[in-house]
Amino acid sequence: MDVLAFFSSGDGWGRPWVLDVELVESLRFGPSANCTDLDVAIALTRLLYDDFVAHGTNGQGRHLDDENVPVVMKAHRAVLERLAPEPPDWPFRTFDGPRGFGTYWRANGMSGSWQARRDCIEQILGPTRDALEDLQELEYERRFTKGPSGSFKNLIFAANGVKPEIVLRDAVNNEAEIVRHADTCLVFTDPLSLHGLTWRQMVAWWQKNHQPDADERTAANGLYRSLDSVPEQLVMRTYCARYAEEGGFDLPALIPQVYLHYDPYTCRSGKQSWALYRQRMDFLLLAPDRSRIVIEVDGVQYYGRKNPPNEHGKVTWTAVPRLYAEMVAEDRRLRLAGYEIYRFGGYELTAPGGEQLLAGFFTSLLTRHQKPTP
Repeated sequence: MDVLAFFSSGDGWGRPWVLDVELVESLRFGPSANCTDLDVAIALTRLLYDDFVAHGTNGQGRHLDDENVPVVMKAHRAVLERLAPEPPDWPFRTFDGPRGFGTYWRANGMSGSWQARRDCIEQILGPTRDALEDLQELEYERRFTKGPSGSFKNLIFAANGVKPEIVLRDAVNNEAEIVRHADTCLVFTDPLSLHGLTWRQMVAWWQKNHQPDADERTAANGLYRSLDSVPEQLVMRTYCARYAEEGGFDLPALIPQVYLHYDPYTCRSGKQSWALYRQRMDFLLLAPDRSRIVIEVDGVQYYGRKNPPNEHGKVTWTAVPRLYAEMVAEDRRLRLAGYEIYRFGGYELTAPGGEQLLAGFFTSLLTRHQKPTP
């Protein structure tokens, strides 16, 4: 998308380009009908970068003025927040005046150097430009890979107890809302970052919504305790121990008890449709390379039926080929949809060396799914 898409000219005979304020302001409330948010963010970043560099050097070639540059800044921030890159922190809001770039550079020793002013704009907008270029590259690569289709919208996890009842509050925009039993799960709806979902991002979400007065470490402890009630304790403890290591907060978050599918009906209601098999997964990782990784710990109930106790009170299980066939059929469907699935037998994790087995697995998994290098 070219920056001039935001402008219109009057008669085409040398009249200056005029910002389409209505178009730019509409970007604050949702994506453009004609362009992706990524294309818009790149174009607005380039527009702001070029105009402020022009103002700080020879003063020529600007498209914006003091009246409309704040409009572009607000739209730019809104689009970036939808995409997830951190918006720039502007120390000024206009070109001239008390809150202008000129006042800022004079107050910060840049009056005699065009290069210093260029460096200032690079420091403000450079990280945004680089993040958008990374995202653009990932989008390009995604078109030629077989990763999951669709976009991230919400995550219902840490499910424990009665199944939550969900409605589509806005069926056009696919906005889901839990109307009953919201206390039996957690719901993450923040934008997904360029490189998956990290523990730090999960903690920031928890801090904002559940412990606003806590520092990061305290909030992390509170979030971990809320997740530490799942049956697969060993998997959770082994992986989460990495959060305490150097750089651990920037590892992908291990998300337990995730609703990967959702059938609104239940067995108890007598109305379950059985259209979706095995709706809840043990663990999900949203990796830096945009892979979606499902980890399952299989007890005997996954492939067998419990028999009544014998005369000695001993309980046995009988293998049920139908249950096994349903499990592997669902695995095939998920793999074809672009998910990776890893299964552990409960027996191998309870045997001696189970923790070491998991630690080695997670080391290999994280190495395999690192953030792509430019």
